[in-house]
Amino acid sequence: MIELNFAKAADGLLPAVVQDFETGEVLMLAYINRLAWEKTLATGKAHYWSRSRSSLWLKGETSGNVQLIKEILVDCDQDTVVYKVEQLGGAACHTGYRSCFYRKVEGDSLTVCEQERVFDPAAVYGTK
Repeated sequence: MIELNFAKAADGLLPAVVQDFETGEVLMLAYINRLAWEKTLATGKAHYWSRSRSSLWLKGETSGNVQLIKEILVDCDQDTVVYKVEQLGGAACHTGYRSCFYRKVEGDSLTVCEQERVFDPAAVYGTK
């Protein structure tokens, strides 16, 4: 198995930049630990470590918006990865947008770049 340098991070978490494999669009940034890395390699589906829940999660296990790994890039220090994925369901962001980077800075405020959500997060996650 390919070894990443998890010891470099005090909390054992390494950043994973996630891009659409066809367009290169940045979909999200997440974190992986050794278990998430191993599960991703074993299944071909993106797994991450949830810092807020302190648990392993398969991207899309609740929403159905799974990420299929098409290619993985590893940086020179082996402490950051880029996952190039096929984003099933059309949305990577838990807010329902295709990308987590759906806002841009304009002056002193944030403006939504995309006009429509792919899904309603309240309907998917049962939140308000």
